[in-house]
Order: sequence, then structure tokens, then C-alpha cells
Amino acid sequence: MISTDTELAEAVKTFAPHPRIALDTEADSLHCYFDKLCLIQISIPDENFLIDPLAGISLDPLFEALEGKTVIIHSADYDLRLLRRCNYAGPTVLFDTMIAARLCGATEFGLAALLHQHFGVTLAKASQKANWARRPLPPEMLHYAVNDTLNLLTLSQIQESRLRELGRYEWFEQMCQKAIRSANVTRERDPDTLWRLSGYADLSPRGGAILRALWHWRDEEAQSVDKPAFHILGNDLLLEFSDQFDKGRTPDTRHLRGSRRAGLLQTAEEALLLPEDAWPKAIRKPRLRTTQEQEERFKQLRKIRDSAGTDLNLDPTLIASKATLEQLSRNEAPAHEALMPWQRQLLGVD
Repeated sequence: MISTDTELAEAVKTFAPHPRIALDTEADSLHCYFDKLCLIQISIPDENFLIDPLAGISLDPLFEALEGKTVIIHSADYDLRLLRRCNYAGPTVLFDTMIAARLCGATEFGLAALLHQHFGVTLAKASQKANWARRPLPPEMLHYAVNDTLNLLTLSQIQESRLRELGRYEWFEQMCQKAIRSANVTRERDPDTLWRLSGYADLSPRGGAILRALWHWRDEEAQSVDKPAFHILGNDLLLEFSDQFDKGRTPDTRHLRGSRRAGLLQTAEEALLLPEDAWPKAIRKPRLRTTQEQEERFKQLRKIRDSAGTDLNLDPTLIASKATLEQLSRNEAPAHEALMPWQRQLLGVD
């Protein structure tokens, strides 16, 4: 475990000459409200490094050493977003082994499935949901962490050879570049949709107002103690409590203690007093009317996509999603712009 600036400087000297580096991260997203980078795994041929960001060391030397290299990551989006918060600008060249697997026609492209298929390695599932912020990390978690990157270099070589054999390496490069750009875009979520849990539509309009209030109360509670929201109150109970308060019943909240229980009850009471015009409105997406010509265009594009997917042994949605085909049939510019050159070529669109 690299936990000092001096140790990191020595490690950087070791892997700096290598043009390709396998990388992975572990975060504490299941045990705290704010995602926390807990571990960075680096592998080069014959050597593996575990870097401890929680030790208070500067990660700048690591990020500088990664400049200009091919960084190999499996399903890179979350890792790149997590590292970006630590001032990592992102790789110049990315080799995403999940994207490669999909372009090679794999139907199972999770890391565990790929490692088992190619190397006979079985990842311990228990460590997937473990608390990566604990220190010291037990041997089984260290072993799991190393296995995440240990075989990525060899896997990438196998995949690159296959992609070139299939004539799809340029497609792969286009997808990896898109993944880099996507990870650099901050996702904004509509605050009016955050509280709308699965099942909220079964509530009355006033019940929805109570749910919205309780969701925000829970979110503030979770932030204040840096715990995941479900540690405060599960979604099923939020829905149940909202329905019971709406029907004039006080739910059983005995498992909540002190100020937390009082806060929930006060929040529900205030929501019950809201006037009808303050209740949340149902979200109704405008129904787009399609012309007969657009409908025929959609069917034609879907037929072309599905045929190409069958011929190439590719998941058709990798070529274009249904939503993208619908947008293309209406000749909407964003759909054309979102498609990569190889996708446009297969679909026969400009």
C-alpha cells in the first residue's frame, strides 16, 4: 500500500517508462453520502501498486505520470469522474475493456465474466460491496483490488488483436474518445425528478407532496451524517409513510430516535398543510406526433440496424438505440451529432 509522498514518487519512477498502464479505483459509495476515492490500483507488467488517497498524499505526481499514456480501465466512466474530482484531467488515450468486449460481440462483458473467461480468475463478490475506507484493508480486499487490474494489460492485448482482426479497432477508438468527452461533462439532474421514486405515481397528489418533503428531509439527514440515504430510511418506507400520513394515520416510526423522529414528523405535518396549488404536478412528457413518412423511416432504420447487428454479431443497440432511431426518423440534429462515424456508416445516414 503506497501511503506516503516518497513511496508514490518511487512508484511513479517504476511505471513512468511504460506506455500502457492498467488502472482501477475503489470508492466508498455504499457507506457514505459523498462518494470518496479510497484506492487507486495500477498495474504494469509484473508489478502492481495500490495507492491510498485517504493517507493525505498528493496525487498530482501520479496524474502527471499518466499524461500521454494509454490508460486501460474496465467501464471507465465512473472511475474517470471520480478521479476528475481529484484534479485528474483524464487520459489522452483510453482503452476501455468493456467497450472492447461489446465490440468483439461478447454478451457478458462485466469484468468478472471476462476475467473468468480468459484467465479462469474468480473475483470474490463479497469485496464488491465492502467498506473500502476501512484501514488497514484485510488481505482478501487487497487481493480483490489487485485482481481488478492484474490481467487488464493482457486482456487489452487479446481484445486489440481481435478488434483489428474484425476491422473494428477504429470504431473502438471513436467510442473511447467519446467516453473521455462524456466523463468530462458534469451530469445535471432535474431537482423535480430526484424525489420521484419508483411507485410514487400510486400516491395521491397530496401524498406526492408529503413524499417530496420527506425525501428532501432524508437527503439533508444523510448529508449531515455522511451516510447513504437508505441508511436513514429506505425508499419503501418513504412511500409507505407518505401514504399513511396522507390517509390521516401516523406510521410506526419507533425505529427512528430523538431528533430524527421529530424531524420526520414535523416535515410530514408541514407537508400536510400545503395548499393544493403547492402540490407537485404530474410530469407528462409531450407526445410527439409522427407522420406516416417518419414511421416508415423509423422502421427502415431499425431494419438496417438489426440486420447489421446480426451480420456483425453485435448488440443492435450498440449501433443505435431505439430513441436515437426515433430522433433520426424525425431528422433531429442532436441524434446525427451523437452518432459516431462508424455508426452513421452502418446506418447509411449522413
